[in-house]
Formats: sequence, structure tokens, C-alpha cells
Amino acid sequence: MILDRDQTKAWATTVNAEDLFHVGIVSDDPSATREQLTSLLGYEWGPTIGGPTAVTLPSGEVTLEFACSYSISTPRLEVVNTIPGTFWQPVAGSGVHHLGYWSDDVGADTDELMRNGYAVEATRSAGGAPFFAFLRGNNGIRMELVTRAAEPMMQPCWAAQS
Repeated sequence: MILDRDQTKAWATTVNAEDLFHVGIVSDDPSATREQLTSLLGYEWGPTIGGPTAVTLPSGEVTLEFACSYSISTPRLEVVNTIPGTFWQPVAGSGVHHLGYWSDDVGADTDELMRNGYAVEATRSAGGAPFFAFLRGNNGIRMELVTRAAEPMMQPCWAAQS
């Protein structure tokens, strides 16, 4: 039996399967991870981006040093540097850290995921509006919701470098 989207969608977020724009991998050695993915699968990479970033964790506000790079190749991968003492740690036995989705309303989608058993692990606001949120479900799946408004400014992250 094949179910249509309306029959299978369990909650009322604005996020859909087609909004997946990357799979996140956290690595202690991002350079080696990218090199391996390049040599084995032919992935090409955009620039490494990041810097000090203010986020809200369950324990409160902190500024963390982020660094990551996105693949130019699709399906798109994001390789994130490990941040000790946070949930940005490599996932033993899997390597997959999170699924990144565009969201038209990060706040509302976060609230809906929380009503469906997801726990907030980190959020970031920009200009007074939610910019991203990391949530983890009781099934172990971690999702990152990123405001769709960020897509134009993020596109250079997966553009070919000259």
C-alpha cells in the first residue's frame, strides 16, 4: 500500500522531505574526512566557513567556535569540526550527526517537533528571529532546522572555488 504525503505526515510542520539540503557529519579530523570522501566517492568541497557563534544550549547562552564545509557535490554533505564538551561530537558507529532541513518558520517547526517528542539541543537567533535549531528525537535522529531565508547567503558555501 502506498500512502500519500497527507496520510504519512505525523505533524504539522512546514518541513517536508524535499526540504532536506544536507547530511551533517561531525569529525575530529575534518580534512581527512573530506579527503576520504573525495577519494572514495568523488566529492568536491566548498570553502571552510565558521567562527565564533553565539548559541543557546539547554544550559544557557555560549559562544562556540564553529568550522564546517559543505560539499559542492550532491547529495550535499556538511563536515563539521568537533566541538568538545557539546553535542557536536562524532557519532560512534554511524558518522551521521544530523539531517539539515530548510524551514519557513524555525520557531513554529521547533515547537511542533517538541510536541512530538523532540528535545531542543541548541538554537541560534539572528535579527530577533530563529535562525537555526538542533533537535533530537527519542529515536536518536537529530534534525537541524535552518531558516529558508538563509539559503541565498549560504549558497556560496557549496559553490566551486576558483
